[in-house]
Amino acid sequence: MTTESPQWFTSSYSENGGQCIEIATNLAASHGLVPVRDSKNPAGPVVDFPAGSFAAFVASVKAGEF
Repeated sequence: MTTESPQWFTSSYSENGGQCIEIATNLAASHGLVPVRDSKNPAGPVVDFPAGSFAAFVASVKAGEF
């Protein structure tokens, strides 16, 4: 089994003084997960979301449901 490291990035819309999250979408296809972490604490905990659930969340945000 090949292990991949998350390739973290922050949204280009995240210019709000550091109150951001980082996500690693490179694991969605191979592992079915989207890891999420606090950008202020990169060594802190990571929450893994199922890729489908994360995609549904993003779609809901884009649709103005939140």
